[in-house]
Amino acid sequence: MQLGSLRHRPISSNASRDPQRPGTSTPASTTMGRLKDRRRRVKNKFALMRDNRGVCFNSKYHIEVDFEVPKKLQWYYAPPFFGFWFILYLSVVNTQVNHMPRGLTRSEESSHPGAFIAQRAEDTLIELTRIGPRVVGSVANEVTTVQFLRDEVAKVAAEANERFELEVDVQQASGAYVHWTMVNMYQGIQNVVVKLSEKGSTSENYLLINSHYDSVPASPGAGDDGSMVATMLEVMRVIAKSDEPLAHPIVFLFNGAEENPLQASHAFITQHKWAKNCKALINLDSAGSGGREILFQSGPNHPWLMKYYRQVPHPFATTLGEEIFQAGYIPSDTDFRIFRDYGGVPGLDMAYIFNGYVYHTKYDRVNVFPRSSFQHTGDNVLSLAKSLANAPEMDDPEAHAEGHNVFYDFLGWFMIFYTETTSVIINSVIGAIALLAIVISLYFMSLRSGCSLVGVLTRFGIVLGIQLVSLALALGLAVLVAVFMDGVDRSLSWFTHMWLIIGLYGFPIIFGMSILPSLYLEKTKKDLLSLGFRVQLFMHSHCICLIILLIALTAMGIRSACFLMICVFFDIIALIVNLVTKWHRKAYLFAIAVMVCQVLPFVYFTYILTAFLMTIVPMLGRSGASSNPDMGIALATWFFSLIFSGFLVPLIMFFRKTRTIVLCFFAGTILFIIIAVTNVGFPFQPKTSAQRYAMIHAHRVLHNADGTTRTDESGIYIYPQDRRINIAEDEIKAFGETHKVSEYCDEEMFCGMPLYNHRWSKAREYSLWIPISAKPQIPTEYPSLILQDVEELEESTQRRFNFSLTGPDHMTIFVNVKNDAKLLDWSFNDTLLKENEAPPHFIYFSYGLDSSALEFTIDVEKTTSSFDTPTLEIGIGGHWVHHESMRSQSFSDHIDSFPSYAYVQAWVGTYESWYF
Repeated sequence: MQLGSLRHRPISSNASRDPQRPGTSTPASTTMGRLKDRRRRVKNKFALMRDNRGVCFNSKYHIEVDFEVPKKLQWYYAPPFFGFWFILYLSVVNTQVNHMPRGLTRSEESSHPGAFIAQRAEDTLIELTRIGPRVVGSVANEVTTVQFLRDEVAKVAAEANERFELEVDVQQASGAYVHWTMVNMYQGIQNVVVKLSEKGSTSENYLLINSHYDSVPASPGAGDDGSMVATMLEVMRVIAKSDEPLAHPIVFLFNGAEENPLQASHAFITQHKWAKNCKALINLDSAGSGGREILFQSGPNHPWLMKYYRQVPHPFATTLGEEIFQAGYIPSDTDFRIFRDYGGVPGLDMAYIFNGYVYHTKYDRVNVFPRSSFQHTGDNVLSLAKSLANAPEMDDPEAHAEGHNVFYDFLGWFMIFYTETTSVIINSVIGAIALLAIVISLYFMSLRSGCSLVGVLTRFGIVLGIQLVSLALALGLAVLVAVFMDGVDRSLSWFTHMWLIIGLYGFPIIFGMSILPSLYLEKTKKDLLSLGFRVQLFMHSHCICLIILLIALTAMGIRSACFLMICVFFDIIALIVNLVTKWHRKAYLFAIAVMVCQVLPFVYFTYILTAFLMTIVPMLGRSGASSNPDMGIALATWFFSLIFSGFLVPLIMFFRKTRTIVLCFFAGTILFIIIAVTNVGFPFQPKTSAQRYAMIHAHRVLHNADGTTRTDESGIYIYPQDRRINIAEDEIKAFGETHKVSEYCDEEMFCGMPLYNHRWSKAREYSLWIPISAKPQIPTEYPSLILQDVEELEESTQRRFNFSLTGPDHMTIFVNVKNDAKLLDWSFNDTLLKENEAPPHFIYFSYGLDSSALEFTIDVEKTTSSFDTPTLEIGIGGHWVHHESMRSQSFSDHIDSFPSYAYVQAWVGTYESWYF
């Protein structure tokens, strides 16, 4: 702030005397010079105060100060200001998010020796997907694909350098474990396992690389996970053909039952002969099709792995993804968890996340998977495989275990990573420096403005309160829009057109963050503090909010607090530059320094936000109907706006017509809401962004204890997978009278329905049952449950029931106890019993090649009633998930009646229950 003229007005007859020497007369010019000097230095002996007109005075001299208020910029400079950031986003962020390397062709192999050839991987994927859907238990998965993989490995062996040897083993295994809330049981599932090693190698520490070749029903599985299978085969070929050393063998695990879920990885890590030697892992999976694969889980507790990932050509990784995934916010799981929990194998978990619209649908085909994605992933996996297989840490990985990592890439150009302990230190130091810098800035404001330090702190307290209210208002407005859109049944309007998020949630957040500051600055335009200083107070208050949040998240052990550290760091860099150069006195120079220092944070955080939205938006189309997906988008947009625009929004105050500019964001919100409720905001499109339904044409029979039947009916079970369940209401009602599945849950175990897995059980409130007269055409015999015998155990109050079960390759077993009976033990995995989980219990059972009967026992105890009353209730669900050709014509006609934008995953099934 620049001081203007000083007008001296005597207060007493001694006004011309030197206040230092009473009674001594001095020239007026000398007095004025001293007063100016003392005024600038604000001597403590003068008690400077401010009246309602903003006039400074002391006890002997009334000194009026005319402050030169910097002129605001014309309003028409605001669009270029916003345009600069928008162009920066389009030219740098959007370009880099979608940047991919050019896929190498077979003809270029000679000029790129030792390189990953994308066209080879693409050709392999074409041949793999020609097999069709590869569902556990089907001939396609258990016979055709296994032979395909053996043939491909034989081709690699034929080209291999003589220094290497390949050993192939086709594993067939049975077992069980608890997956979330159900027992996950498998029988005769397969893995194709290949060990690549140098001849004569004595190393007993192996690198494990895993992907799965099975797919969900009806899906060709090009992206999930055929692309990674093809990538592994090409990586194997390149390494085997090279003449480079391989200190440690590499085990390539092509697992055949990941979608069931995660059964084959459990079979390998708990039963295979090479499992105990696997000391590090590269897990390759997909929640999309194409794009850049992201590293979203690492370790745990093995930060040395990131040292090698940092060397890959195309890094793309973030701690945020790891923490979101591990918190359960992503409706997916990977084999990485199985290797970690059941084998203690640390590693790196990588997956495709873009174009999740086609994930687990029939549209997951080769033609939507770009060759450049193969090159991106292949380059990275090849680099990792070579470096980890030769890493000295592989000799004794446990010696290098030292905690979690904080890791993130910058635009795919380079990686930054450090340990969690280092993160705590960095966050604490940055937070402390930031607080100190803000205190120094406030002190200089008091020196340069004519306000006492108390006066500046008072204003800062007011501004901090306004900033907190503004952030809360921004969040409240975003939440209000989310509630409104859901209330008028227009949630997911951004599902296909993600640009709607900008207006629906970005605009109200900016409006909420800026309206109160603009009103306050207008109200205090004659304040002793200049406009530049007052704007700086808002920036400091925002920094204080981030510091508080940074400290809180760090104390909670949330490693993604590094985002807030980055925000605070770059703001303090700008503040230090302004203090050192004294630009903080000049409004526009300090603003320029702030803008320059905010370029990198803006680019980075909008890069992360873009990747986040490209990942999460398709997932919200399959996250169920129980929660409002707009709420998640509102919260995410608010958080990222907080960190990438919090220091830019106050700069709006330098433009004339500030309130009008701010109100434009409010008007823009209204406009986008109007657009969103029109056809433009319709969420779904055929093939590219379909609406998902799972549907079973089922026959259910429920028996009483005396052998009579209380329910015998056929119907359609519909599991809508998104919030907009009313869109196809007319098509659903065409089946018949609809009932919520939850209507049956109080009376029947697991609602008396053929629930496919525990997800379906959680979604029963929004799932539908429609009784119809037509029975399903069951391809084989109904599941057959036979009570072999009942044994009396040592205690007369205890019995053992021996059962035998046959049926299709996907079945569900529901177990409950009746009449005060207690479940003592069973032959299934006993984790739920050890943890005293209350019945009823859910057992998911599938088999591959081994279709023999499942023999199981259940031990119960009854102390208050005899065994003459029902003791056990058992329900069996049968699912023919890969027999699409066996669907009845009427069922197929109903499916075809759904809109073109709907994707219906359908099969036939049965459910039958008994009392014993």
